[in-house]
Parts: sequence; C-alpha cells; structure tokens
Amino acid sequence: MKNLLILAICLLNFSAVAVAQKVTSPNGEMQMQFELMEDGTPAYNLTYKGKPVIKTSKLGLKLKDDEHSLLNNFEVIEREESSFDETWEPVWGEESEIRNQYKELAVILNQKSTNRQMIIRFRVFNDGLGFRYEFPQQQNLGHFIVEDERTEFAMTGDHTAFWIPGDYDTQEYDYTESRLSEIRGLMEESITDNLSQTSFSDTGVQTSLLLRTDDGLYINLHEAALLDYSAMHLELDDENMIFTSWLTPDVTGNKAYMIAPGQTPWRTIIVSDDAREILASRMTYNLNDPVALEDTSWIKPMKYIGVWWEMITGKSSWHFTNDFAAVKLGETDFENATPNATHGATTKNVKRYIDFAARHGFDGVLVEGWNVGWEDWFGNSKDYVFDFMTPYPDFNLEEIRDYAKSKGVEMIMHHETSSSVRNYERHMDAAYQFMKDNGYNAVKSGYVGDILPRGENHYSQWLVDHYQYAIEKAADYEIMVNAHEAVRPTGIARTWPNLIANESARGTEYQAFGGSKPNHVTVLPFTRLIGGPMDYTPGIFEMDISKFSPNNESWVNSTIANQLALYVTMYSPLQMAADLPENYERFPDAFQFIKDVGMDWEKSLYLEAEPGDYITIARKEKGTNTWFVGNVNGETPRTSKINLDFLEKGKTYVATIYSDTKDAHYKDNPQAYNIRKVVVNNKSKLSQRSAPGGGYAISIMEADKSETKGLKKL
Repeated sequence: MKNLLILAICLLNFSAVAVAQKVTSPNGEMQMQFELMEDGTPAYNLTYKGKPVIKTSKLGLKLKDDEHSLLNNFEVIEREESSFDETWEPVWGEESEIRNQYKELAVILNQKSTNRQMIIRFRVFNDGLGFRYEFPQQQNLGHFIVEDERTEFAMTGDHTAFWIPGDYDTQEYDYTESRLSEIRGLMEESITDNLSQTSFSDTGVQTSLLLRTDDGLYINLHEAALLDYSAMHLELDDENMIFTSWLTPDVTGNKAYMIAPGQTPWRTIIVSDDAREILASRMTYNLNDPVALEDTSWIKPMKYIGVWWEMITGKSSWHFTNDFAAVKLGETDFENATPNATHGATTKNVKRYIDFAARHGFDGVLVEGWNVGWEDWFGNSKDYVFDFMTPYPDFNLEEIRDYAKSKGVEMIMHHETSSSVRNYERHMDAAYQFMKDNGYNAVKSGYVGDILPRGENHYSQWLVDHYQYAIEKAADYEIMVNAHEAVRPTGIARTWPNLIANESARGTEYQAFGGSKPNHVTVLPFTRLIGGPMDYTPGIFEMDISKFSPNNESWVNSTIANQLALYVTMYSPLQMAADLPENYERFPDAFQFIKDVGMDWEKSLYLEAEPGDYITIARKEKGTNTWFVGNVNGETPRTSKINLDFLEKGKTYVATIYSDTKDAHYKDNPQAYNIRKVVVNNKSKLSQRSAPGGGYAISIMEADKSETKGLKKL
C-alpha cells in the first residue's frame, strides 16, 4: 500500500452559533455543506458541478426510552479537517490498484440538554459523499438503543428510480423502474413471493438504490462498512420526496444496540453525470478498513461448475430418500432407507462433474445435497437441521476427495444453514476443520427460510454480526466464503477478502422459477454490485428448461451471447459455469469463451452504460496482455459502438467475437449466435448489434503474424 499524502489536521473551535461549514472534493466538483438548524438539528446538503443533489436534510438518531435522543439541541464545539490520498492494492478486484482520495470534515457536537457528544464525520470524494455518526467515550452516554435512525436524503425532484421493495429478509426481486411518485402505486405488484420475506412499507425500498434525474445526474444511495448494526433501507415521503433511513429491527422491534465508543456504518451518496462513473466508483470499498489478514496468499479467484442447476430446475433432488416425514441427525437410519433415484449428489454423478472440470480446466466443483438432513430442511422451524459433516450413503466423501485431488480439481463445500443460525455457530469450528481435513478451501453458505432464533430478520444487527463472525472464523481456517441469502455486501471484502462473493440479490436461479426480466442484468451492476461481487451463476445455454426437466416450464430470458457477456459485466472473482455439462457439450465453440475468460483484473473500463438498457465493459486480465469485453442488452435491440483504443499501441491482437445473429431474441431464438475472428489494434472501432435480451462477448489476445494470417482486419 502506498500512502501518497496525508495533510495535517486542522482543529478549529466554534461557538454555539450555527455556522455553515463546506467541504469540497479534491477535484472541486462535489461540495457538501453542514449546518445546524435553529433548534440545533444537524443538517447537510450536497451539490455536484453546481447542481443540487441532496437538498437540506436532517441528521440524527432517536433513542429508545430517551426523551432527548440525539436529534437536536446540539452546538458545534469543534471541527477537524483533513485530506487523505493513498493508492492500495486489493487482493482481487476489478483493477490492481485503487486510489482512495478525499477531504474530510469531522464535526464534534455537544447536546446542550444532556452534555452528550456525537461526531458526524463526512468524507467528500470526487465520486461522492460518505458520512457516519460516531460516539466517543464519555460519561453521559454508554449503552443505548437506537429506536430509529433519522438520516434524511432530500431529493431535488421526482426522479426515476431503479428499486426493489424494502424487505427485512430478501433482496431477491426483479427491479422496477419508475418515478419516485409511482412507487406507492407499484409496490404491491413489485412484491413477488420468496421463501422468506418481510416488507414494511408502501414506499420503503432497499439500498443500493439508483436514481436518475431529469437534468442528467445519476445518484446511488447505499451504505459502507456495515458492521455491528442493522442494514439500512429507505422510507420515502412521496409528498416531499425525502428518503429517511429505516433500519431492520430485531424480534423486539429495536433497531440497534450501541456502546460508546462506537460508530454507525457510512451512509453513501455516489454521484455523476455519466452513468459509467457510477460503475467505476470504488468509494464503498474506500470507506472500509484495509485488509485485516497478514497472509492472503491462500485467497485465489476460482472458476467452478457444480451439482446445482439440475436441482434448482427440478431435474434432480437435494434429498436422498422419500421414506421419512422427519429426520433426526444421529437417529434416522439412512443406511437402510430407500434411495429416491433422483438424488443429485451421488458418487457417480459427482465424478462425472469432476471429469468435466478437469477436462476443461475448471478450478473447482460445488456439490449441494451431499449431507444428511435435506428431507425436512425447510419450513419446519427446525433448529438442529444439519451437522455439515455427515454424508448420505450414496456420497462417498473420501472417494470423491481422492478422485478430485487426482484430477487436480478442488471440491467446494456447501453449508446450507436453513437459517438456523445458532445451529451453524455450534457446528462451525468442527465443520471448518472438517473442510480443511478433506481439502475444501471454499464454502458456499446459505440462509434460506425464516431465521432461527424465531422472529429475527436476515438483515437485523444480530444476523449482521453472525455473517461477520462466519467470515472471520473462516479466515482462521484459511477458507473463502461465498454467502447466499446473507445481508447485501457493503465493501467488507476490502477488509476480509476471503469473502470472495455473495448472492444477496435475484440471481440466475430465478430463471428456473419463472424467469427474470431481460434487463435485470443491466441494473444489477448499478445497484447490488456497488458493495461487492455477486455469485450470479451465469452461463446457461439451454433456455427451455422443460427439455431436461419436464415439470418445469420456465424459460431463461437471455441469449447465449448475453450469458457469455455476464462473465465480464457481472464482476466476481468466483465465477460459475452454471449449466449442465451436457448442454455445454452441445455448444463447444461458445463454451470456449467461458473457459478463456479471466476472473481477476488489472484494469476495467466502462465503455457504455445506461441503467435498464445496456452495459459494455472491457477488462484486462491481471498478469497478461489479454482483454475481455462484455455487452449486455435490455429489451430494445441496439447497435453498440466502441473504440478499442485501450489496447496497447503498436501491438496486434486477434479478437474473437461471440455475438447474437440478426434474428436472435431472448424469447424466440436465444441460441442463435455467431463467432468470428478479426485482427484488431488500438485504432480499431467495433459496431455490433445486440438483440433483445442479448449482447456480445469478445476475447482479445495479442498475436503474431502467423496467428493473424487469413483473418480480416476490423
């Protein structure tokens, strides 16, 4: 890590007079102004290039059983100003170096009625604003309970929003695009059934929230460094167009239990007049602490396949037998049970996947449904549901372990907790040690269903603490974590890079549950991926699921070219080729892109972007001179036009372009694609049509004259 510049901190004393204090971003384009209102209420506003972004908005917290709370009657007793500029190197990421540059204002407030102190710390970056509440050690504030956080984000108009319903338990929704004033009327139809969900308001939405103003600004509202606190949603006052923070409560209705000294997560506002700059922002990561691990050499990006899609689509089952209405671990006799003939995690089937992975150069194989307990795992409010170590009779763990090792393939563990969090924690050390003993270096964890202890929510403080505990405990055993159904990421992976991926949004699995909107993948990078990579599980080649799972009539709303492009546009250092091996064998030429595409990047360039419509990204693979380009398209056919001026000057490359045919369509003709090779250099320009729900993917590799012979120049 290179610290380039840390300017001296200026300490200035202030009287109780409410004086406006301004902080400007390093490039001068972003300006935050803090002030105290007449009653001593803290407030702020934000402008970008002179345009209002956030109007005057109140700050503070309502405390439980406290008549004063931390809302008003404050005076400014001191302020601290500083500047910071560093460049740090992520363990994995969308680029090999990230610049962290900001100007900071810490306003130290004293509440006159209680003599309590609170600090509001603002950091103004070139791409946005982050701020949080801090509570120093003091005599008059020790333990306290947050009943409501009253952070406001006052909008300047009736903006267009890309939103999902506010929910304490799931983010697995399709996005709705609407005016803010339309959210209330559209809320009911936007709420689709999920396995566990708790919506709270007709105008409540989740972060990361993307907004587009009529005068050309893009605004993202989110949070960073969510630790020991409840996840934040946003409640809209649709008469005044003001969002107020809405924290996820626990079973008693309390929002957060705090101790001074302490602090809240950062509240973040990313702003640009160029949609591409929203995708390029690293502010969320920069508001997290540096890496907490001394040795990160064991953390490695992975490309994997898995015994998963066949279960998701209904072709196979997770459970081993239909003999039992209920299962008790250690008491149910699985050895003498009748196999159901549909179980996916059999020794024979898993070996087939291992062979496929070895043959095509994949790093790992994930197997779900290998362990005892799936017969009654969901919907029974069952505490002791899995032990994460006992295999079914038809899964020979030792044989699989040794076979995978002989093929040079790593096995990826699966820990579905069934949201019995206490049960997972009671088994965690033994389960992680079991993984290490058997050569598993990565785990996919899951939290499907209603949380146990009963009444808790997936995004409440207690669960946030659990997810963090699991990450840190995994690091003790040098295990990488891919957490599904956990709280959405907020840049924590900078500090704990063994959190190699999350789900925390509507992924590919929903294509097997009725389908997602074709433009879904043109929104996720602007929203969910702001906080960290997503295990989206792309790479589906057979869109008609009924062809291999007759009882499932779902359709994957995508073309094959679109599926290939997702490996570039949906960033993750953990990428799955999610389809069945036999479907890849039908399209070996298209499958080649999945085999070739990188996972860890030296540089990422955002060439075209409009949320809900299209995204085009170019990425340079770390340690090589190879580039990959991905374009995903929404409902409307479009011609993408890009320059290849990012290529090294004076070099010649061969570009392999995987594209939709002229008559391709996600619904009518999804498997229609072309592959062509052309010679390119840094002066080349590409004009490429993308079909509805389509796109294109390109691999660009440096070549010599013999490799370019007979190929046309672009």
